[in-house]
Amino acid sequence: MLRSGVGEATEVGGNEMKRIYIFTGKGGVGKSSVAAAHALKSAEEGKKTLLVSTDMAHNLCDIFEVKLGKEIENVRPNLDLYEIDPQYVMEQEYAEIFHYLGSLLGSGEDVNLQDLGMIPGTEELFSLLRIAALYEGGTYDRIIVDCAPTGETLSLLKFPELLSWYMEKLFPIGKVGVRVLAPMSKKLFEVEMPNKNAMNDIEKIYLKLIGLQDLLRNREVTSIRIVATPAKMVVEETKRNYMYVNLYDFNVDGLYINRILPADVGNDFFDQWIVLQREYVQSLKETFSALPITEIPWYDEELRGVENIRRIVDDALTGKDVFTARVITERERFEAVEGGYRLMVSLPGADKSCVDLYQASADIVIKAGNFKRNIPLPNTLKSYVITGAKFEEGCLEVTFGKEA
Repeated sequence: MLRSGVGEATEVGGNEMKRIYIFTGKGGVGKSSVAAAHALKSAEEGKKTLLVSTDMAHNLCDIFEVKLGKEIENVRPNLDLYEIDPQYVMEQEYAEIFHYLGSLLGSGEDVNLQDLGMIPGTEELFSLLRIAALYEGGTYDRIIVDCAPTGETLSLLKFPELLSWYMEKLFPIGKVGVRVLAPMSKKLFEVEMPNKNAMNDIEKIYLKLIGLQDLLRNREVTSIRIVATPAKMVVEETKRNYMYVNLYDFNVDGLYINRILPADVGNDFFDQWIVLQREYVQSLKETFSALPITEIPWYDEELRGVENIRRIVDDALTGKDVFTARVITERERFEAVEGGYRLMVSLPGADKSCVDLYQASADIVIKAGNFKRNIPLPNTLKSYVITGAKFEEGCLEVTFGKEA
């Protein structure tokens, strides 16, 4: 066996390990409130907690009714808030790249991330790098991340792998290219090549990306929590979200069904709505039966201020060990079998007709809907080719054999 997977739901790490909890879901489902409730509960348990927002439309300041700047702010005992400004992070920690890109765009040092819109994922990258640095700093027992809506979160999670793949292909020739082409590039093409300091920053980012991938996929460190509401469009997107997150090998270990109407609301206007909500709640429970599921009621007022956020803690989180990490799904794994090897990839909820794969050089490329992932082949399989594939019960199995 080349690499073993992790199977059925098991608890890992206990409560003493430092951990990262990432909350995601469709826009408008209440991710920020649910993440804030977890942060409040964590802090009141005596754990040093950081609540981070990576959504460019930050609202932690509104929820906690405080003013936040570009740095981390303490708002309660054991609880810090941080609304990440990726441009500020880039300026502070990767100034040479920032300066080079400004020169390349002809705007000197005044370039900002809006000017860099041509580079998809820039904001996500620097948000993730900052979170990784905070985790490695060891100050916090728990880092709780309030992410942007589903699509942007998927971009955030997959971007390190995508960028590091390109950098791995290009970086070995990067320094040589700079040394050879720099003298002539500006003269002939009016394009300035990155200087030595910028290249060192690029190399620093590349090395951090490798560590970042390991951090995000480490079941003993990072948990993905999905927030949903009992509504048709949200239920369908939640199912797709779960499948895509598994495609990229992240561990989802919790589902939160938010804004559930009480059965005794006492208003005929809501009767049909309550019936529909029950159907969607049941659908979510059937699809995510392997996950711990938490139901959160509908509140009759906006959840702003600590006391209102505590209502979620009291109604849905009290008496639950919500910070216990559980490994629910298998990561992809390679196994030795008779005549060759096989690759197993968990894709729960995927439609068989939308799953495709092919081999590209030393990678296996898996497509599921609109998403694609490259899985590098171990050196042992470099001389093997795909001999078969099947998709059953949410698991893709690919077999490899020697070329004839």
